Amino acid sequence: MSRNASVLDAIVAAKRGEVDRLVRQASRLEAQAAAMPAALDFRAALDRPTVAVIGEFKRRSPSAGWIREGAEVKPVLEAYAAAGVSACSVLTDDEFFGGSLGDLAEARKVASLPILRKDFLIDPVQVWEARAAGADAVLLIVRILDDAQLRDLSALIRETGMHALVEVHGEGEVERALRAEAGIIGVNSRDLANFRTDLDIVLELVRVAPPDVLVVGESGIRAPADIERLADAGVDAVLIGETLMRAGTAEAIREFTSVPRRRRVTPA
Repeated sequence: MSRNASVLDAIVAAKRGEVDRLVRQASRLEAQAAAMPAALDFRAALDRPTVAVIGEFKRRSPSAGWIREGAEVKPVLEAYAAAGVSACSVLTDDEFFGGSLGDLAEARKVASLPILRKDFLIDPVQVWEARAAGADAVLLIVRILDDAQLRDLSALIRETGMHALVEVHGEGEVERALRAEAGIIGVNSRDLANFRTDLDIVLELVRVAPPDVLVVGESGIRAPADIERLADAGVDAVLIGETLMRAGTAEAIREFTSVPRRRRVTPA
C-alpha cells in the first residue's frame, strides 16, 4: 500500500471513530437539524450562465500541507462573495485539513450563499450534524461508500432539504452515483488512491453524465484557462480551494468567476 493510499485509509478510520462518539448525540442533532430554517438551494446556485465557482475554505490538506495557516472564515468568505462565487465549501475535518464544524457554523453566520460541508461522510448522524450546523449541501465520496450507504445517505440528504455533491473518479463510480439518483456529480481530478491530479479525468467523465445532471470539476484548477478547458467539455461548475485560498483578494479571485458555461446536450 502506498503512503498516500494509507492517508485515505487513516482518514476513513478516523471518521469511524468520530461517528462512534457522535451517535450518542444523534437524537439531539436530529432535533436541531429539524428546527433549522430551510436549506438554501445549492443546486439552483450552480445552474447559471457562467461556470459556477464553489469557493472552498481550506487551511491545509494532506497533499499540499499548510495553505493558509491561521486563516479565518469571515474575511475569506467575504472575499469569495465579493468576487462572485456561487457557493461556498467548508472543510470540517480537523486532523487532516485543519478545519472544524465551528468553521461551518461561522460560515453560516457570515455568508448568504449556499454552503457545502466538505468532509468524509459515512453515517447518517453526520448528515444531521451538517444540517444542524447550517449546511445546505454535503459531500458524498463514492469511493468510501458501498451502494447501500450511498443510496441511504443520498435519500436522507434529500429528506433534510439539502443537496448532495456526489464525488467520483471513474466511469463505474459515475454509474453508481446515477443509480443513487445523484443530481450533482463532482468529478475529482485527484485520485484519492495516490493523490495525483489529472484534469483529463474530468474531461473524460463529463461526457457520460446525462444533461440534466450538473457536473462539478474538482481539484487541480490553477487558472481561468483551466476553467475554459472544462467549460468547453460541458462542465457546469468548479470547486476551487487551494488556488483561491492562496489568491486571497476578491480582485484576484474575480477572474475565475466569469467563464461562460456551455451546456451539454446529450452524453457521448
